[in-house]
This record gives sequence, C-alpha cells and structure tokens, in this order.
Amino acid sequence: MNYNINKGIGRTVEFKGLKAQYLFIFAGGLLGTLILVMIMYMAGVNSYICLLIGACGASLIVWQTFSLNRKYGEHGLMKIGAGKRHPQYIICRKPVHRYLKFTFKSNAL
Repeated sequence: MNYNINKGIGRTVEFKGLKAQYLFIFAGGLLGTLILVMIMYMAGVNSYICLLIGACGASLIVWQTFSLNRKYGEHGLMKIGAGKRHPQYIICRKPVHRYLKFTFKSNAL
C-alpha cells in the first residue's frame, strides 16, 4: 500500500514569506481597503480618487505587513501583546511588619 504523507504537519502557514498572524493582517487589510473603495465609489466619489486611495492603501498595508513580519518574526506580535497585559509591578497591601514578624509556637502544655 502506498500512503501520501503530509510534510506540512506541525509547520506554520507561510505565504511569500509572511507567517502566522501576519497573513490575517495582510488579508484583512486588503479586504478592508477593497470595501472602503467600493463604498466610496458607490457614494459618488470620483473614480480616479477611489483608485488612488485604493492603490495607496493597499501598498501601505503590504509594506507595513512585511515590515512587521521582518521586525518581530513569527510570534513577535503575540509576545508584545502578552507584555502589554503583564503587570508593571505587584501591589502589596499588607503592612511591612506583617512580613517581618516571626511567631514561635511553644511546646509547653
């Protein structure tokens, strides 16, 4: 029997160098730009202005997405997000003498 083996199991998804969450940012940004241009065109904005805004917006999204991918890597945005949710310092509301006080139990009955 001959079985095909999927060699991509356990590897991250990659498209033209973009990895993981950057693919979603890339696709969502381009989709948002397309919807914005369509709304502007249906609202009666000049078609050349719509094309200019669409081309500038799409090129900005492509440039920023590849820049983020190169700067932070595959898991970089998740690490930055986790760092923002991490507390700067731990608040301790007990008085200091509560930490320094030693109590000894006596064995006398």
